[in-house]
Order: sequence, then structure tokens, then C-alpha cells
Amino acid sequence: MSIDTTVHYSVSDGIARIHLDRPRASNALDPELAAGFEAAVAEVAADTSTRVLVLSGGGKNFCAGGDVRQMAAASDMPAFLTDLAGTVHRALVMLDSLPVPVVAAVQGSAAGAGLGLVLAADFVVAGTSSTFTAAYSAVGLSPDCGVSELLPRVVGMRRAARILLDGKVLTADEALDWDLITDVVDDDEINPRADDIAARLARGTFPAIGQTRRLLRASGTRSYADHLDDEALTIAKVSTSEDAVTRITKFAGR
Repeated sequence: MSIDTTVHYSVSDGIARIHLDRPRASNALDPELAAGFEAAVAEVAADTSTRVLVLSGGGKNFCAGGDVRQMAAASDMPAFLTDLAGTVHRALVMLDSLPVPVVAAVQGSAAGAGLGLVLAADFVVAGTSSTFTAAYSAVGLSPDCGVSELLPRVVGMRRAARILLDGKVLTADEALDWDLITDVVDDDEINPRADDIAARLARGTFPAIGQTRRLLRASGTRSYADHLDDEALTIAKVSTSEDAVTRITKFAGR
């Protein structure tokens, strides 16, 4: 279904899909697209049958960041940016806490907020022509969409500085070497590879995989003691699932 004219949401066989469809603007985030993205993530959160989410964008580029033309045309740019970032940030906070692995299929450019979407994913399949950049400094802005928080965690502080402060643009191969992405394939193999990963994850052990994803995303954001408490509560809860009971019983009977 279409959340709005620029975001499409669907779910089948436990695999949810959020597709950004503003190709003429390289899927740049404007208020409509941001609101659609937030609504789509809320759909994922509400559907307890969802096991995996695939995030993609239409056209030549995955996501070129925020819509700079609309920023320039805004009568109150600070208010415009506050509202736009606020909408996307609510979606990203919700997405980050979900017990649902996220697979991103990236073609062309992932810039600015698009880099934030890449960082929100657990598996990132990119085409050989893909590029990754912060792009904020090019228009005189500071980062949003979690880029300044997550990028150092993923690639390290020194490399994050090269991207954020010095404007480095990563090729797909460099992004793979820096652990920003997980797979590089020919451009026409991006979606098939992302679908393969999603299908494999969907066949996995649930809710264990989903809760493991949630714990991974939460690591480093709180005290060690609090994280251990969450692990203890989660493993106890997961142990009552049909999948866990069946597997533990089978293993114990060997």
C-alpha cells in the first residue's frame, strides 16, 4: 500500500518493505516523505508478524539527504529544519528499538540523511556505483538523523572525522572496507541480494533474532549493568517461545 504518494509500504511472508519513491528529487527528504517514512515505520512496529524490514529507494539514488531546495524556499528555515528533522528522528528512534532486522538496498548516492538511513540498517547491500557521503558541510549545515552518533560507532572516530569534517566521499568498495556496508554487488543485483538476505533472516529463529537485533542496537547507549539486566529479562522471555522450547528440547535430547 502507499502510505502517501512518496512512500510505499508492503509486507509478505514476514518481510516488510518501505520504499521511498521520490526519484526525481533523488528521494530527498521533504515534509511529505518524512511523514510517510514515520507512518511506515509505525506500521512495522504495529505488525507483530514482521520479521525483517527491507528499506529501498526508487530511481538512480537511494537518498540524497534533505531537500535543499525546499529549505531555501522556506520562509522560516530554522523552523522548517526543526520540523523536518524532528519527524525523521521520531521514525529513526522507533526503528532503532524494533526487534526487526533492517536490510537496506542502496543504489547511487546515500548522502546526508540518506547516510543516516544506511546507519539505521543492520545489513547494507550497495551497488558498485554507490557512493556515501555526509554532504552537510557542502551546504553549511551540521549533521542530523543520527549521523554524528552512529557514524563514529560504525567506522571509528578518525574515519568519521574524514567524512564529516573533510567531506570525504566513499566508494562502495571503500564503504565495505570501512564496515559502513555489508555487501557490494553489481547494480542490477542490489535488490536480489537484499531480498536473499531478508528471506534468510525471515527463516531464522524468532523472536530470538529480533530481540538480539534490539540488544545490539542498544549496546553502548546505557550502563553495562542496565544492559545486563535487559539481557537477563530478554533471554528469560525468549526462552518461553515455541521456537526456543522446541530447539532446546531437541538439543537436550541428543
